[in-house]
Amino acid sequence: MYKKFKVLGKVQGVFFRKSTQDKAMELGLKGWVRNESDGSVLAIIQGEEEPLKLMEAWLKVGPPRSQVSELMVLEEGYNLQFVSFEIK
Repeated sequence: MYKKFKVLGKVQGVFFRKSTQDKAMELGLKGWVRNESDGSVLAIIQGEEEPLKLMEAWLKVGPPRSQVSELMVLEEGYNLQFVSFEIK
């Protein structure tokens, strides 16, 4: 199962990508996360349903220095097989 997340708010320059990578690895998830030019963070995450739900809940809050104003969840059909969780 894959989900695409777009996180809006104060999410760049606050270790959001590294914290997302750490949380994803803790939950056994794979995929990637990157900063977008509009100031948001984009992540495509692959894994089982329950860990993905936990990741989604975490993304709504983010790491301590972040201020998430909105989390957009876009379920799209991906056929990629990720082997790790990367910061792009």
